[in-house]
Amino acid sequence: MARVSTYLNFMGETAEAFAFYKEVFDGEYLAPTMTFGDIPASPGMPPIPESERGLVMHAELSILDGHVLMATDMLESMGHERRIGNNITINLEPDTRAETERLYDLLSQGSTDGTGLQDMPFGYWGTCCDRFGIRWMFNCAEPAA
Repeated sequence: MARVSTYLNFMGETAEAFAFYKEVFDGEYLAPTMTFGDIPASPGMPPIPESERGLVMHAELSILDGHVLMATDMLESMGHERRIGNNITINLEPDTRAETERLYDLLSQGSTDGTGLQDMPFGYWGTCCDRFGIRWMFNCAEPAA
């Protein structure tokens, strides 16, 4: 079955971020979360340092209407560096303005960048960057009361 998903990269924050997203969306993990310590060493690859073995290698969380978030922790030992920017935006299209407001309010907590929600010619719209550096866009077609 085809699906749309969004893959997110974190620097040691995947477990915390996914616990937050699970609560916000009342989501479900689609498979057990794997850590780097769960997998055997690959031939030719350096061993994972003990300090990184508990980091998340792969997580999958179902959120709105079956959309799937996937994520991994990037590894300092491999020279990974997360660059927060506006290159990742997840578009949410809740059915109601009330749900749009609930999600926006929760995701924008601690945000330093957001538009607020506003009526636009195409619907109820807004964006925010959450406390983990992930950009969210909200589009709701329900008209104003």
